[in-house]
Amino acid sequence: MMSDKKAVFFDADGTICDIEKGVPDSAIESIKKLIANGHQAWLCTGRSRAFVPWYLERITFTGMISACGATIEKDGKRLYNNEMTPEVAEKSVEILRKYGLIPVMEGADYMYYDKDEYTTEVNWYADLITEALGPKWRPIRGNEHCMHINKISAKMQDGCDADQACRELSPYYDVIHHENNAFVGTTIELVPKGCNKAVGIAAVCRSFGIEWEDTVVFGDSNNDLSMFEYASTKVAMGNGSPKIRELADYVTTDMFHYGIQNGLTKLGLI
Repeated sequence: MMSDKKAVFFDADGTICDIEKGVPDSAIESIKKLIANGHQAWLCTGRSRAFVPWYLERITFTGMISACGATIEKDGKRLYNNEMTPEVAEKSVEILRKYGLIPVMEGADYMYYDKDEYTTEVNWYADLITEALGPKWRPIRGNEHCMHINKISAKMQDGCDADQACRELSPYYDVIHHENNAFVGTTIELVPKGCNKAVGIAAVCRSFGIEWEDTVVFGDSNNDLSMFEYASTKVAMGNGSPKIRELADYVTTDMFHYGIQNGLTKLGLI
């Protein structure tokens, strides 16, 4: 039974925020208005919970699905957290390094990486990540045996054998590859087997009695594919990857050209 109240799930990077510029005011205002109109607004991000920065924290989301569905919270209370064992986390670091990739280990409370390995040469915004994390950053060195992680962003370097690393890690993780021109172009995301944004959304719908017909998603990149394949109404950002745009019911403008405002207006939600 379709209701007139919707649950809207927003991807973060490239959809409602930019790592340098934060969240456009128009998106914040639009999400406030959406909630004031009686709808639900959920963040549904590939970032782990530790890496949800202040500029997203200040939006009063109904709840958050983070780490591609591995962590779920509502009204600020953590309800679910799918963690790899510390043994698997340690083994993952060893395999990634063996094949020339740089591990960035993402958890609900901390992110772990070594600053002398994960540098701005590897990734231009590495320092921005460290700054955003503050006390939630920890080095891998010294924490090898006790990392609590939900997922991994593995950074590719010249000469690395990403395929072999992924093969050896495949018993534990599902792999998300990104378009080369994307914000995360040289990153391979490794998420717990069977875990993705759609699974997170489905769990939220089950837990809180949301009908499938009332689900709306906004996204831009290939880690949004699962939620685009799952949700009832799909809105792609103007800057979206070709696959995402193809699956969308509607392509809005990009984030800094009132994409969220235009999309929600078009759907009659604000």
